[in-house]
Amino acid sequence: MASRKLGALLVLVGLALIAARPANAQSFQVQCPTSTITHPTAANSEPAYTGATTFATGAGGYLTPASHVNGAIKCQQISGGDGFATMGDGTQTYLFAFGPLSGLQDMANGLPGTEFPSVFNVPYGGTFKPGDPATADGASSIGPNPLSGFGYNGAVGLAPDRDCLADPTCAATIPASGINGHVDTRPIMDVGVMNGNIPAPLMVIDEDDEFFLTLTNVGQVMRPDLFEQHTVHFHGYPNASAFYDGVPDASVAINIGGSFTYYYLAPDAGTYFWHCHITPPEHLQMGMVGQIYVRPRQNRWSGDLYSGLTAQQGDLRTKCDSTDILCSNPLPAVNTGASGGGTYAYNDGDGTTRYDVEYPIQIHGFDPNFHFVGMTFNPEAFTDMKDKYFLLNGRSYPDTVTPGPLATQSTDGSLHYSQPLPAIINIPAGGRALLRIADLDVTEYQTLASLGIPMTVVGYNAKLLRDQSGNNLYYNTNSITLAGGESLDVILDACAVRASDGSCTTLMATGTYYLYTPNLDHLSNDAENFGGLMTEVHVCNSVVGTTFGNTCN
Repeated sequence: MASRKLGALLVLVGLALIAARPANAQSFQVQCPTSTITHPTAANSEPAYTGATTFATGAGGYLTPASHVNGAIKCQQISGGDGFATMGDGTQTYLFAFGPLSGLQDMANGLPGTEFPSVFNVPYGGTFKPGDPATADGASSIGPNPLSGFGYNGAVGLAPDRDCLADPTCAATIPASGINGHVDTRPIMDVGVMNGNIPAPLMVIDEDDEFFLTLTNVGQVMRPDLFEQHTVHFHGYPNASAFYDGVPDASVAINIGGSFTYYYLAPDAGTYFWHCHITPPEHLQMGMVGQIYVRPRQNRWSGDLYSGLTAQQGDLRTKCDSTDILCSNPLPAVNTGASGGGTYAYNDGDGTTRYDVEYPIQIHGFDPNFHFVGMTFNPEAFTDMKDKYFLLNGRSYPDTVTPGPLATQSTDGSLHYSQPLPAIINIPAGGRALLRIADLDVTEYQTLASLGIPMTVVGYNAKLLRDQSGNNLYYNTNSITLAGGESLDVILDACAVRASDGSCTTLMATGTYYLYTPNLDHLSNDAENFGGLMTEVHVCNSVVGTTFGNTCN
């Protein structure tokens, strides 16, 4: 009898909570503030680095920047759901996957979907259709649209909160535009459903940035019986609080029909990756994996790195000397006189990780049987899982050398840019390419070899290879091997002879080279030979662009 009374009481409490809920409340939201305590003024560009940020106690007892406000605010919105990708032999493979809900045009062009607030917080002026931007109106031809008619990179669904604007008390608390994170759920569902990407949307931020990442769980259309939660876990990222780390035991998981905004401060440069941390062996195998990397503040520093307030030693978050056993990149033992202002993989101090072009390379593998039974309501055989498709940036050869995004027509009848990242590597003769390689395979070790172009490994698991005395531990090799969950920063040097000062005295011959796996079992697309982990490296006279989709001259 007591249990019945308790049950009735809980029902009454639940009904009271529902009744008390505001009429305009909704579970889908986005968040991208134009200013914060650490960035008190609008930060819509990356400021030059002139010294470490200094703080003073402001109103309310919070520390606020007193000078040298570094970094910016950046935002991104992603969906958690399902979709399809096309393998190198033409087979369509079912995915549990993340898809882009911001930076749509950039993502479809193989660029990060990370945007400044001034771009993110602009509502779309048209009407979204399923599959946008692949199905966008414009000068299209047969196949995927070349994006000539689509130019939107803001947050999908963002709309003025008209209910709040109609209430003077509420309107006084939000911007006059009504943009306060309120969204229209219809465009989010139109674009987010069946919109899975492999790799998952690329995220790129700079040291000192504040990053707001909104995950919206739109559900899995092909498996309506599943009530899958999703999270975002930045694998190996050392500065995420437990609440934002995506491990559901210590944080939160996002249900279907809900949104959650993760927050990160970026003080550690390096190549990371991210994935869903709900039943990871299943969700990683099914495709819920992507890359994120943090660019170093040395890119913005143009002064002497050894005297005064240096880019690294002048900031307590990255200061490194022999007294700290956790240091990953102390200043070099020898002062080379290098200055900042270039393009670097890390705050290296001496320019040794400088590069001309960069590419994220995500290694992954699919077991087609596991994906098929996952789509057809059958039990998944975890112990029998065996990859038969081997992927670089979600593509098997020959699709790795197909320029532009790959589209798949899904069960909603629309084209979706399911594999936007190309894997072609273009290097100017005498130049260097930085490969940010991450292995997200759950069943296999993977090896990549470079024929004819030396590989220099400069970073491992987002840490610069350097000892506590400032000696470089970089190593030269012609192949690298990674396990699932590891990342490497590798520089390919297209210079035949390089002088001691770093200048190239003899250019490497232009032409086509190869990056491939020497494991013959992984050079296949399921039962079809001559595919899998292989792509082309082009050494050109010059390169137009610095990353992704760039072209040779």
